[in-house]
Amino acid sequence: MKIYTKTGDKGTTSLVYGSRVSKNDVRVDAYGTCDEANSQIGLALSFLGNIDFEGKKEFEETFHKVQTALFHVGAELATPEGKKVSWTVGEEDVTYLEENIDKWDEELKPLKNFILPGGHSSGSALHVARTIVRRAERSTVGIEGVNPLVLAYLNRLSDFLFVAGRYINQKLGVAESVLHEE
Repeated sequence: MKIYTKTGDKGTTSLVYGSRVSKNDVRVDAYGTCDEANSQIGLALSFLGNIDFEGKKEFEETFHKVQTALFHVGAELATPEGKKVSWTVGEEDVTYLEENIDKWDEELKPLKNFILPGGHSSGSALHVARTIVRRAERSTVGIEGVNPLVLAYLNRLSDFLFVAGRYINQKLGVAESVLHEE
């Protein structure tokens, strides 16, 4: 099977079930941005490489589940309204994010000021992923008839990534940079 098909050379692409839309369609923007966020999460995890810390396996397993769900969110966004998808995001997926946010947040120092994104390369990359997810959420709002749980999932995912970035920085002993107002 060839990687290139040449069917998109004139600025269109196929949604699930084959209908063609412009590559600047809001749906394409939304699922493409989910793909970008998923790739950024993969990059963040790759920075952990050979670094060992307590709870690393569980951290990586949590992200495997999250990346899989985000992939399916993208597939749902790539499916035209009124068509069925084999997997849809559910309340349990949103709850999974919330449970992990709460668990990791319990270990973190309470926030008293805004923090600047940064720290370890993995934590920094998770903060970038968070901003990409926010962009995906903004695009998704413009899709007619979108599953409301997709919006809830993306909203919660950005919170999850914020806490995950803080959590991994703390696990790796990297101090957060606090915003100092002049």
